[in-house]
Amino acid sequence: MNRSAHPPVPSAAPSLAATPTVTSVSPTSGSTAGGTAVTVTGTGFTGATAVRFGATHAASFVVNSDTQITATSPVGSGTVQVTVTTPSGTSNQFVTYTYVTAPVPVLTSVSPTSGPVSGGTVVTLSGSGFSGATAVRFGGVSAAFTVNSGSQITATAPPGSGTVAVTVTTPGGTSNGVSFTYVSASVPVLTSVSPTSGPAAGGTTVTLTGTGLASTTAVRFGATPATSFTVVSDTHLTAVAPPGTGTVQITVTTPGGTSNGLSYTYSGAPTLSAISPNQGRTSGGNTVTLTGTNLTGATSVTFGGTPATSVTVLSATQITAVVPAATAGPVDVTVTTPGGISTLPKSYFYVSPPVLANVIPTSGPLSGGNTATLTGTNLIEATAVSFGATPATSFTVVSDTQITAVAPAGAAGLSSVTVTTVGGTSNPVSYTYLAAPSITTLVPNQGSTSGGGTATLTGSNFAQTTTVLIGGAPTGFTVVSDTHLVADIPAGAAGPVDVTVTTPGGTSTPAVYTRVASPNI
Repeated sequence: MNRSAHPPVPSAAPSLAATPTVTSVSPTSGSTAGGTAVTVTGTGFTGATAVRFGATHAASFVVNSDTQITATSPVGSGTVQVTVTTPSGTSNQFVTYTYVTAPVPVLTSVSPTSGPVSGGTVVTLSGSGFSGATAVRFGGVSAAFTVNSGSQITATAPPGSGTVAVTVTTPGGTSNGVSFTYVSASVPVLTSVSPTSGPAAGGTTVTLTGTGLASTTAVRFGATPATSFTVVSDTHLTAVAPPGTGTVQITVTTPGGTSNGLSYTYSGAPTLSAISPNQGRTSGGNTVTLTGTNLTGATSVTFGGTPATSVTVLSATQITAVVPAATAGPVDVTVTTPGGISTLPKSYFYVSPPVLANVIPTSGPLSGGNTATLTGTNLIEATAVSFGATPATSFTVVSDTQITAVAPAGAAGLSSVTVTTVGGTSNPVSYTYLAAPSITTLVPNQGSTSGGGTATLTGSNFAQTTTVLIGGAPTGFTVVSDTHLVADIPAGAAGPVDVTVTTPGGTSTPAVYTRVASPNI
């Protein structure tokens, strides 16, 4: 039986991976000494077996992904092609890497030149060729460091002993060594700072006290060196604050290490916006409230250059001050704080005290109610008029030299009238409260209608008699004493009439005088 023969079906050809491609390298240059970490970017890097810089294999490489490799450049020179080799082949794109000659770093100084054996001293290294630094060593011990620029590095000294050489290593090589000495000196300790604040512009001289300060090599306000400093003794030094802001820690560095920090606050300049009250007596002594900003730590308040008797800081926006004595007139008010000085020009007015010359009338009734005119000087800002301890019923300021006041009720006798203004209380002038006059007898109590005679009145409070009325008409009179008065009898119609006596104390109860017609003959 014949069978049909079928040719075998060929198997599929194996799939070949694409040849790798290199599109870029970063950085594109490095030291001839090699050791630069270079990122190679491209495609088809999976399974890479070699990375070459020219004909030289990379010192090492790591395949990060199918599109990225990190390779360490070998020793070399000139400009070379970077290639990647995989089982699928070697890239052939002309992506280059240039070897450059890096300068050997040069170290010229370290500051400070010593520190404690425990390490921790922040040391500033100065020199050249520091860019790309890979190591800083104190002797053979590596230190933490920061490259500030090509000419400066800040490093933290590790623990150590004796005198060691500080070196800097870069791709260009290792620098010369500069000595740093480990000492067993104690770490300085700060206990106080005075003042504790100053202006943002700096310039304040600050006194620091503590221990172990004799060999101070640096004073810092935060990270900023003091403008200058002077060691007075092992327990005292002075430093000039640099410009700054906010609250910072002051530290002192010696070969024994860096001290604890003490707070120092940079204060904004003060501003004064208001003063209340804004006037007062020339003798001072009154308390005023100053309002503004940045008033914390105020050290003085002056009125026209004269210091306030006392100053109390309530807050950053408010101060109270007791006003000193001064002559009449406006003055500047100035506040001084660690942050500076602020002045309100002509903002407080010293007012002369009032002076009274006289009061008219000089007396009045016990019941008060009469209007008295006060004359004097500096009366324009009167706030009170008093008769003894009793305020006037009312008063009106007519001018700087005159006030009218309604007398209150008072007890019989002398009373002192005073005027009070913001400038103080005046001298007193005398005012007498008088009882109303009283008539007890009238002799004779009758007479002819033709008048012409006199009558004697006895009673009390006649001394300041101003008027005697008989039948409502004024008549002449003579005051003999406070209890006796002689009055002229005017002509009038027959019949009884009232006789009254009036003084500043009031009018008496009437007595009766009777006119009798002459008999007809």
